[in-house]
Amino acid sequence: MLVAAAICPCPPLLVPEVATGAAPELDAARSACVDALGVLAAARPDLLIVAGPAGTDGPGVFPAGSEGSFAGYGVGLTVRLGEADAASPAPERRLPASLAVGAWLLARTRWAGAPVEGLGVGETLAADRCARAGQELAARADRVALLVMGDGSACRTVKAPGYLDERAVDFDAAVTRALGDADLTALSTLDASLAYELKAAGRAPWQVLAGAAQGAGLVGRLLYEDAPYGVGYTVAAWS
Repeated sequence: MLVAAAICPCPPLLVPEVATGAAPELDAARSACVDALGVLAAARPDLLIVAGPAGTDGPGVFPAGSEGSFAGYGVGLTVRLGEADAASPAPERRLPASLAVGAWLLARTRWAGAPVEGLGVGETLAADRCARAGQELAARADRVALLVMGDGSACRTVKAPGYLDERAVDFDAAVTRALGDADLTALSTLDASLAYELKAAGRAPWQVLAGAAQGAGLVGRLLYEDAPYGVGYTVAAWS
């Protein structure tokens, strides 16, 4: 059963070594993410699953000990998703960028609680399949926590990665309300086509979360919302 969730954005710029001189611009977002992960720790889960858009590395499960790298961003920084079981073979697949950022956040907060696994979610996964995936995650242990990585639209300004789209502000506002209120219906019914057009990579992971939270009775709290690079970033905690 899902007992807690933290929702965080996943830009590699969240990692100060990647952002370099621009790092202070996301200090508030980093602080909010740390607070959200504190909610996960307080829930004392039996299992923590980090879910995020899979990007070019492909969807699927990433076992504890999987590594991610920020070398593609010019930084010689490697992160690991929890600790691998000494009796298990070393994971071969590299973490998608979103899960690498999640692993970095866990290291930043010195996560020492439940075992950690990763789930890369296909960015075009249909809403019903997202819901089923979430339900399966929630059934993995008596007390499951989710760290859900995902960005909103990338079309908030003319300098945004997707240029300016006037629909982006309303889309992000709806997402922020839904995440802050733990509104499962609103998340489950997000327009996948619109999200794709607005380059909102968090749509599928958020719908996985909505599936996992069915019947859990969690309450949401909004911790941060902004679009400093023309991309919608939201941080929230459910408990």
